[in-house]
Amino acid sequence: MNLFLIGFRCTGKTSVGQILARRLGWPLVDTDRIIVAMIGSDIARMVEESGWAFFRKQERRALEAVCAADRQVVATGGGIVLDDRNIQIMKASGRIVWLTASPETVDARMHADDATALNRPPLAGPGAIEAVASTLAERRPLYQKAADFTVDTDGETIAAVCARIEALLNGQYERF
Repeated sequence: MNLFLIGFRCTGKTSVGQILARRLGWPLVDTDRIIVAMIGSDIARMVEESGWAFFRKQERRALEAVCAADRQVVATGGGIVLDDRNIQIMKASGRIVWLTASPETVDARMHADDATALNRPPLAGPGAIEAVASTLAERRPLYQKAADFTVDTDGETIAAVCARIEALLNGQYERF
């Protein structure tokens, strides 16, 4: 049983994942970091040089490798739900928590995150909130389809989000 954190960029998947992994006594695995290690290039450059289709193929490979192990907190890339096979792989290997945030919160977090430029293709700048809102609207049905649970991270501390996830999991699944 693994625990997958899904959601748009800057909704807290990695930050929440770090604390949650410590609380559960499980390792944190970040699919984007695995892809970077496999390819030897940051994601922004990878997408620029090889395109999204190449990245999505590497993302599925990384997810399959992750799911060979058990009892991990897995922070996924924001677009992992774009491939239905990824959703099936995650469902077969554990539980999925969708972390949500408003477009305004995502935009503010992107501007505050120094790693955004290297780890994510650009969205910041003029019209960024509109781009975030549009992409969120497109992906919302995919996140909903994948999620076992949904936790809003707007205005919440990382500790509060972790506590909410633990309560949801403990109430539903004795294996956690």
